[in-house]
This record gives sequence, structure tokens and C-alpha cells, in this order.
Amino acid sequence: MSASGSELLTPAETVERSGFSLDTLRYYERIGLLDRVRRGRTGQRQFGRNDLARLAMLRSLRDTGMPIAGMLRFAELTRGGEATVAERLAVLEEHDALVEEQLAHLRRQQQHIRAKIGHFRAALSDAPAPTAP
Repeated sequence: MSASGSELLTPAETVERSGFSLDTLRYYERIGLLDRVRRGRTGQRQFGRNDLARLAMLRSLRDTGMPIAGMLRFAELTRGGEATVAERLAVLEEHDALVEEQLAHLRRQQQHIRAKIGHFRAALSDAPAPTAP
């Protein structure tokens, strides 16, 4: 089944496509990160294209270190529609700046690691060759 158009995904298909566990999907719905998910005749959750788009954004925010509180703020602003575009932009720009700081920090740490790798490689190349027993 495809999430395009009006077709809906089962929870298992949504787990596969989003990379989130079923428990996480339930949690996100319970705390308000996801809008109330529609249910089929049997009561099973059904996820649509908008749900997958929201989950993709939440994945990006979570994977870049945004706390749940920030994600909730963004989700609430999203529900506000066009009137909140400027606020959503500000939230994302602020988060992007934090991500950039984290990346710069990681780059500095990586330089330190690479210097140590160079040190060890030089030590190995300067070491005398082992003699045969």
C-alpha cells in the first residue's frame, strides 16, 4: 500500500517507512507530536501522507538533538497553519544554528583524532621491522 494520495498505511508499514518503533509512534501521538491518527473499521491506526511527512520532520529534529519540548512547540505551531510560518521559521533557524555549532565542535574533535592517527601512523612507520624468530 502506498502513502500517496488517499491511501493509508498500517502501523507496521509506517514503522518501516519512518524508522520509528510502534511504541514511539504511540508515544508521539499520546504527547501531541502527531495529530490524532485516524482508525479503520477494526480500530487499527491508519497513517497517511501527512503523517509520514510529519514523522520525517520529527526524525530530522530528533536526530539533530532537538529536545521533545522543542519538537512539541514546533508541532503546536504547525497546527496554527499559515499564521505561524514566521515562528516556525524562527524555531528552525535557531535549531539549525545549534546544529551548526555541534557540527563545528565535532569537526574540531575530529581534527584532534586525525592528528593522533597521524602520530600513531608515523610511530609505526618509524618502528624497526620485526625480526624473524
